[in-house]
Amino acid sequence: MEFLTKTAGRFSLRVSEVGPLRPSRCAVLLATVCVLLISAGADQPPEKNKPSSESRKLVLFNGKTLDGWKKTRFGGEGEVKVKDGTIIMRVGASLTGITNTRKDLPKVNYQLSYEAMRLDGYDFFAAVTFPVGDSHLSFLNGGWGGSVTGLSSIDGRDASENETGKFYEYKDKRWYKFCIRITDERIRCLVDGEKVVDAKYKGRRIGTRIEADLSKPLGFATWETSGAVRKIEIRTLTPAEVAQTNKSD
Repeated sequence: MEFLTKTAGRFSLRVSEVGPLRPSRCAVLLATVCVLLISAGADQPPEKNKPSSESRKLVLFNGKTLDGWKKTRFGGEGEVKVKDGTIIMRVGASLTGITNTRKDLPKVNYQLSYEAMRLDGYDFFAAVTFPVGDSHLSFLNGGWGGSVTGLSSIDGRDASENETGKFYEYKDKRWYKFCIRITDERIRCLVDGEKVVDAKYKGRRIGTRIEADLSKPLGFATWETSGAVRKIEIRTLTPAEVAQTNKSD
């Protein structure tokens, strides 16, 4: 390293043997802190419940086996089997069903779609229990003797008692397409493209009947009825879809 020295009132250039300049300890410490802060920011999880700009789809039934599902041990349940790309749930005394075993299911800002058929019986043939944030709800199709389709429970009231309960006639041995959209504010349910439920649940008390506890986090069930389900999928919603769903008609 070269530097100036003062000799006899003059400055002269002198070469030192100390070697190249090195950063100070302060500079090194500052650089280290910056690197750690950048790394920590990269590892932060996304904001809770914030919808992704890209939709992600999960196919929950492969059409061949019960991989990702288990028979729900309600007690007195009927036979469950896979046949011709369909999950069949036979009459039980009183509930028969299946429960999903995946750990990566979304809890909000997603859409659940499936097809279901009543094979025989008189009550719900594919009631589904699903996550809603930190809680759950059940969507019943043809409960209470086949007369009610709606959500249980809102503010402690079943589908037969709250505003989501509607009459919808189902015919045996016919496939119906169901679509349930869950955002951070609302739940919309469609049957064959017809909207049958549009409920704002934010700020309200939601939950399930005790019978549905074994169906959590996601499960289907029948009540003294034989039913079938197929084409079960979940798709996360984009911000635009969430905003559109949250609009009240």
